[in-house]
Amino acid sequence: METVIIFFSKSGENFIHGKKQTILVGNTKFLALKINEQLQVPMFELIPQRAYPKEYDRLLKQSKLEKKEAQAVEYRPLVLDLKKVQTIFLGFPNWWGSYPEIIKTFIQANDWEDKVIYPFCTHEGSAMGSSIEDLKRDCSGAFVHTGLPVCGSRVEKADLAISNWLIEYINQ
Repeated sequence: METVIIFFSKSGENFIHGKKQTILVGNTKFLALKINEQLQVPMFELIPQRAYPKEYDRLLKQSKLEKKEAQAVEYRPLVLDLKKVQTIFLGFPNWWGSYPEIIKTFIQANDWEDKVIYPFCTHEGSAMGSSIEDLKRDCSGAFVHTGLPVCGSRVEKADLAISNWLIEYINQ
């Protein structure tokens, strides 16, 4: 297993097109599934040990506190030996300008030496934020490629953007 997709996503109430709406599949998971339609590689979802609130305002409050206090967000163990993986497509929603603390917890628990990371994120206007710089800092020894930011409210129309982004990976 040389290539995998690892992502964190949140369903429930989200902010889409300027208003709160409930979604059954998180935008980042939807994007990960679309990416995997082209890659056909194993996928792993980071699921927090303690579920995030479904309500958008409560989620904002909790995620802001996690970021401010740099809280570790524990996740269910992945059935994956990351030592056997060379390339990781790493997906997350952009929360507070970068990746959520659950992604940071995952990053800190693993060795990134000689790994290749293709980051992708969903957002509602802030694109990748500082996540590329943060990944380069936090994943010491890894090569971090250009990221794919997709507006969550447009994720179902992202096929062309995904194909264009994957060209570099497919042609290597």
